[in-house]
Amino acid sequence: MRCHIYPPSEDTFLLLRAALSEAGPEDRLLEIGCGCGLISQELRPRVSLLLATDINPHAVRAARARGVEVIRADLFAGIKGRFDLVLFNAPYLPTLPEERTGHWIDRALDGGESGRETVDRFIADLSEHLRPGGRALLLISSLTGLAEVRETAEAAGLWAEVVAEEGCFFERLYVLRLGTISSSL
Repeated sequence: MRCHIYPPSEDTFLLLRAALSEAGPEDRLLEIGCGCGLISQELRPRVSLLLATDINPHAVRAARARGVEVIRADLFAGIKGRFDLVLFNAPYLPTLPEERTGHWIDRALDGGESGRETVDRFIADLSEHLRPGGRALLLISSLTGLAEVRETAEAAGLWAEVVAEEGCFFERLYVLRLGTISSSL
């Protein structure tokens, strides 16, 4: 049987640990690309509001089965509100066109040739969805290019700092905390 949903893995658990440390009871939280909904399910009792999204219809069904309020969306498409905390375990693997399977699981893994195509789209739209003082936790890989992601964030008017990291197989995983530069002054 073909896997349609990215199973919780090392990156999922690293982001979850960082989010558990970051989320507060007053936070309005948005999880982009929630997959099966594990992170949202764990954080829901700890925040004032939680909304999750995923582009994959199989993931949306799995998250709903966990009791997560989830909508099918591509990143921030159709999201009008602003949030205190946004989470995203981005598809970060550099992927050539011939490596794509054509199945829904590609959406969770395929970061384009640079590994940053979806990350860059997320960063470009993030500040429009953060409340004053809001922040995001973005999980990326050393394969994605930490310096390049930081440069993209800075160009978008965001600061970025590594708040968690872990070695894993052939890569290093990073959780970046992002926020608007004006909110850090």
